[in-house]
Amino acid sequence: MSTVFLKILNLTLNASWLIVAVMITRALLRKAPKWISCLLWGLVALRLICPFSLESALSLLPSGKVVPENIAMSQTPQINSGLVIIDSTINPVIEKSFTPQITSSVNPMQVVIFVASIIWIAGVALMLLYALISFVMLKRKVAASVVVEDDVMMCDDVLSPFILGVFRPTIYVPSAMTDDTVNMVIAHEKAHLKRRDHWWKPLGFVLLSIYWFNPLSWLTYCYVGI
Repeated sequence: MSTVFLKILNLTLNASWLIVAVMITRALLRKAPKWISCLLWGLVALRLICPFSLESALSLLPSGKVVPENIAMSQTPQINSGLVIIDSTINPVIEKSFTPQITSSVNPMQVVIFVASIIWIAGVALMLLYALISFVMLKRKVAASVVVEDDVMMCDDVLSPFILGVFRPTIYVPSAMTDDTVNMVIAHEKAHLKRRDHWWKPLGFVLLSIYWFNPLSWLTYCYVGI
């Protein structure tokens, strides 16, 4: 579990630089077409999914493994971000706090990583449990719905339109809407379906569940706002 956590930690550290770069780019290209935004955030998702890191002088973060896989067993634990200013600031603190003593029976860094991995997996489980409970409650809420047309339902208990489902998506609209408004809303939701937005949102939440400990993950999830 500790090995997996270190892999996830390195992936999110590398992706953090890309997230910042994408946010800056989006701020500079506010009037750019929607597909450019999707492409940029798609790169972030790919970076978080891909288990491999490419190291080069042109990378946003030269080191693909900021936290070495053997840091828990190292006698002089250090990170290797590839950026001197970061390493020279953080490494002295790590060495002072977590270098194992000769008289110690336990490596403090090993304990820290083990505890951190337990907290991480617990957070993932809670996030996914929340998603499951929310889905079940929403399905119950829209159980009494009226068919408007194929894959479009009208419900008294919803306040705003949304799409529910990944493989067989259904559009739900509030019954309080007028006919003209309903037609426009349905057209709008169908545009989301054509862009496969109902795939991106669940994927984004799964990635958020895995990388929940990184504040930039939450910022990205809210920023994309599909």
